Amino acid sequence: MSELGLRDTNGILALPGVRPVRSSEGLGWDRLYVSTQRELPYRESFPGARSHLVILHLDGPVTVRRGRRGLTAARQVPRGGLFLHPADTELDVELGGLLNTVHVYVSDAALQATADDDRPVRLKEEFGGTDPLLEQLALTLDGVVRRWEPSGRTYVDQLALMTAAHLARRHSVRQQDAERSGRPGGLSDRQFTAVRELFDARLAEPLSLADLASAAGLSVSQFARRFKARTGCPPHRYLTGLRVEQAARLLRTGDMPIAQVAAMCGFSHQEHLTRVIRSHLGTTPAVLRREG
Repeated sequence: MSELGLRDTNGILALPGVRPVRSSEGLGWDRLYVSTQRELPYRESFPGARSHLVILHLDGPVTVRRGRRGLTAARQVPRGGLFLHPADTELDVELGGLLNTVHVYVSDAALQATADDDRPVRLKEEFGGTDPLLEQLALTLDGVVRRWEPSGRTYVDQLALMTAAHLARRHSVRQQDAERSGRPGGLSDRQFTAVRELFDARLAEPLSLADLASAAGLSVSQFARRFKARTGCPPHRYLTGLRVEQAARLLRTGDMPIAQVAAMCGFSHQEHLTRVIRSHLGTTPAVLRREG
């Protein structure tokens, strides 16, 4: 197999504000790519990558916002906190402060090799949580890079197996397992696309769970469970994130009165918009307008 390298990542490490310290580039590792760096604040969108991503925060806390097609969730991530993102999945992300990190990119082949049958394993989208074993594995891999000797290749292969196996056991989803056990999995791609289109079309309007469930072809109770399994948050919180994202975009790029922006994005009045933006983004509509 060829070496896993920078070309297999989603592009975070190529940002101009990322200051590399060391990486496994050129060491011939085919299951893992490890990089340690200092990251300046940024906000970017990235395409899906061929590898699964684990980020370990070496300091903090720092505010991180993430989502797909918009920043729909925010966390204060502490030192030792983790950020996980699956392969072949687009990512919108904002880092709110200076941060030292270790990135561990795991090949999909390594993750799938942990399965004992032909059902695919998919990494969850997580951030803000901690996992002492995964943290130690990332720190150990960084230490191996720092003190690399060719004789350590067998050790690295073992660490790769341990990392992939732990991710599969603790931080993955397997749709067929959920269905067979009677537990709901997440919305399918088709269902999620239909719901997103309804969100986009009726962003300024009240949306009931019944409307959303109908778009997905599910009962209200099924929809609520499966939507949260897919996105990590309930529908109303996801919708609020979309509204905040659209309002921030309009405030930064146009001169529409703030009260009109509030109405167009589904907020009951300007004060409501101000309160929600302050809660989600830590700022106000007036400041966003000046920043634009």
